[in-house]
Amino acid sequence: MGGIASIDEGRGSTAVFLLHGVGGGKEAWPTTIAALVAAGYRVVAWDMPGYGASDTIDPYDMAGLAGALEALVDGTGAHRNVILGHSMGGMVAQEAMAQFSDKLHGLILSGTSPAFGKPGGDWQRQFLQSRFAPLDAGRGMAGLAPELVAAMIGRDAEPEGTALARAVMSKVPEATYRAALSAIVAFDRRANLADIGIPTLCIAGEDDRNAVPEVMRKMAERIAGAEYRCLPRIGHIANLEAPVAFNALVLDFITRHFPN
Repeated sequence: MGGIASIDEGRGSTAVFLLHGVGGGKEAWPTTIAALVAAGYRVVAWDMPGYGASDTIDPYDMAGLAGALEALVDGTGAHRNVILGHSMGGMVAQEAMAQFSDKLHGLILSGTSPAFGKPGGDWQRQFLQSRFAPLDAGRGMAGLAPELVAAMIGRDAEPEGTALARAVMSKVPEATYRAALSAIVAFDRRANLADIGIPTLCIAGEDDRNAVPEVMRKMAERIAGAEYRCLPRIGHIANLEAPVAFNALVLDFITRHFPN
């Protein structure tokens, strides 16, 4: 197992692991880290394998990503572990629940889904072709980041968070971006939702066109006792678009279920 780079701040018996999406990195969580640390929690925000200073994995698939997360959880050694996954990070979180649920105590899913695309494979192939075409043409991640972020945000996205989302995405290695997209197209953990038996919060954005609110609401309904919240006029990157509202939901959930 290669090395995983992370931001590790705060103290406490509960550790909250922040898992970014395809276009993210550990730098995408500044206000969430600050809010959780101020509330007395330990926070570990990783660079997923292949991102930032983290070593990549081969094969690059969801099982391997969950395995890397398990090693990080084990190495942190906290008494209680809460996973907060955004977008692809939420898929890794669901894969982790399927692989090592005994080590996890709380789950927050933001802007994600239990499966990707449509059955059959044609949709997935077309999706990858459309995403890879600009890279094949030599535009690079820095060239793509502004338009990709613009397509993800909602009507009330804060400009500071939008700018940070562009900056973080522009630094994602192209090879990792391709590998991550290829990994998620095969993701399908719908059958495992009913097996999730820990406190769970699902956060949607009203304007999210990638993980639409209706999908997240239905996902929450299939998880016993799960809570569902939808942020109005916010898109796919809620933690950066509306950090105050997003962090308030996260803190309310965590402090109720895992008080210090």
